[in-house]
Amino acid sequence: MPSVSRHLTRAAILAACLLLAATALAGCATTQETAARKQAESKRILAARKHRRQAKSHDHKTHDHGSQKR
Repeated sequence: MPSVSRHLTRAAILAACLLLAATALAGCATTQETAARKQAESKRILAARKHRRQAKSHDHKTHDHGSQKR
């Protein structure tokens, strides 16, 4: 019965290929999710930095360094 052996071999190869494809797709999704998280984190960091700079600039403008009481 060589035909049964051939069918089993083909089925095993097909299953292995499908498993490999599913693993590759899962890896891509994970990589994309990681990249999206890192990009969002970078945006938050840049926004916080901008906010701190604006607050620091505002503090320097509100202090009157030229007039000192004696």
